[in-house]
Amino acid sequence: MPIILHLTWKSLMNRRATVILTLLSIALSTALLLGVERVRTEARGSFANTISGTDLVVGARSGTVQLLLYSVFHIGNATNNISWESYQKLASHPKVAWTIPLSLGDSHRGYRVLGTSTEFFQHYQYARRRNLEFAYGVPFNDLYDAVLGAEVAEKLGYQLGQDMVVSHGAGKVSFTKHTDKPFRVAGILKRTGTPVDRTVHVSLAAIEAIHIDWRSGAPLPGMNVSAEKTRNMDLTPRTVTAFLVGLKSRIAVFQVQRVINDYAQEPLSAVLPGVALQELWNMMGVAENALLVVSWAVVLVGLTGMLTAILASLNERRREMAILRSIGARPWQISLLLAGEASILATFGALFGVCLLYGAILAVRPIAETSFGLSLGIGLLTSHEWMLLGLVISAGLIVGIVPAWRAYRLSLADGMTIRI
Repeated sequence: MPIILHLTWKSLMNRRATVILTLLSIALSTALLLGVERVRTEARGSFANTISGTDLVVGARSGTVQLLLYSVFHIGNATNNISWESYQKLASHPKVAWTIPLSLGDSHRGYRVLGTSTEFFQHYQYARRRNLEFAYGVPFNDLYDAVLGAEVAEKLGYQLGQDMVVSHGAGKVSFTKHTDKPFRVAGILKRTGTPVDRTVHVSLAAIEAIHIDWRSGAPLPGMNVSAEKTRNMDLTPRTVTAFLVGLKSRIAVFQVQRVINDYAQEPLSAVLPGVALQELWNMMGVAENALLVVSWAVVLVGLTGMLTAILASLNERRREMAILRSIGARPWQISLLLAGEASILATFGALFGVCLLYGAILAVRPIAETSFGLSLGIGLLTSHEWMLLGLVISAGLIVGIVPAWRAYRLSLADGMTIRI
């Protein structure tokens, strides 16, 4: 066996140019497969951590996914609003530690405007309980202060102190704007990779102020309340779109959920964000599986390239095989030689692919985190990734059986025959 390994190594070194290209092909295929798996896993984790540390999401009676979409991802609209009285009553429940009211319905140049309270900046968490951080400025403390998500500030070129006008409605194009009550940029949040980046945050009182002279989605004819005058008016919200709940003890989550779902004053739904996020992710499972199919297809192409290279070299190596046979090498030893070559190529190619993977992660990690909010782990391979690596090496060994079997069938006379 040591002789076979020595011959295998010598044979590979004799064809180093072809071997290097084959190794590179397998390495790139392996790196892509493991990279897609790593990105898929981290993306799933980031998606599941879009909202973290929140025990319940509460809104008007609707489906789980719909409630999650409009309250957390700011996609779509609520079927109904929640009265302020109901919100206060549920917020004062003895098992509730904190709540974050959410009011949606307006926009600014295609980005949603979220009315909320300062508790949003204190209690909203994402990505394994990471708190929101300010890149510039502070939370809103004036009636017409606004806090921008990172993407809003970057795409629209806003800086602290600039004025901005909110539009009525959630569409990208709006012909009704609250031009009489402009906002001032008071703060800009750091990038999170969540819908927070694409949101303009204002106070609940500000939402009431800009709609003080509006009814049914339109300004009241002949009525125009100035921005300064609204400061002296009662700006207590009448309704909120939804609210987030944090409990004093997670043991009580199902008890509080049942209280909200059975609330008699109005139909409400309370959902566990983790369960809702998992349900939403499962709806996108087709795209996830498509990524894996493409990755395995690339691995198959790499292994096919290895098979082609070995088979193409067989005709050139007929005399080499014949000479080995003539000095006493048995057919199974010749077959083992070729199978060993394939195994070595697959093993070293896969290991080189792991090195390429970590190099790529180190290179793109800062960009992925700052631009997409995707934190790529640099830790050791997971058990699932080790399994994928083992499958690639095993597939390489199986592919090597084809040229090995062909070499086994070659006869000594065939090897010594000169073909024209």
